[in-house]
Amino acid sequence: MRGQIVDALRAALVAGDLRPGEVYSAPVLGERFGVSATPVREAMQQLALEGAVEVVPNRGFRVVERGARELAELAEVRALIEVPVMLRLARTVPAERWAELRPLAEATVRAASSGCRATYAESDRGFHRAVLSLSGNEQLVQIAEDLHRRAQWPLVGSGPGMRGRADLVADAHEHTALLDALIARDLDVVRALVGEHFAGAG
Repeated sequence: MRGQIVDALRAALVAGDLRPGEVYSAPVLGERFGVSATPVREAMQQLALEGAVEVVPNRGFRVVERGARELAELAEVRALIEVPVMLRLARTVPAERWAELRPLAEATVRAASSGCRATYAESDRGFHRAVLSLSGNEQLVQIAEDLHRRAQWPLVGSGPGMRGRADLVADAHEHTALLDALIARDLDVVRALVGEHFAGAG
């Protein structure tokens, strides 16, 4: 139950349903999800460990307010970690292995076309996780996914529609372009695409 609530709260965060700076109580959220306050409180404690919310004594949990600087810093850290790995993989992974990831890349385009940020966020992370898993380094995959998740939380002052469908679709198409570059072993294009992709928080 707690895991389901964590996933539901993460989706609500990405979708902008839980707004930065707002305080939410476990009982109220429990009513919203049709469960008691206890699994919500436990789920919120997990999100607090991830840095998504902070505890407000006797009131509940406040959604952390993030600015453009934090997003830029996350993009820089992701690039420092992932770009060298992707360039190494581009040199060593055979084209047929990259081709096996094409359905995941195409799934991100479909998810983006739905216009639902939460659906796209999950699909987006799935694609990146599959790419980095080819490194065989599980610690890398976990750290990169945590950074990726943080990069998907909304900024201060953003509404649910901050990134529209066209933005999501453009972001998703970068996945298929990246696969093409990886298959071709075009390292310059891989480097450029990944840097641009992270700047867009995808």
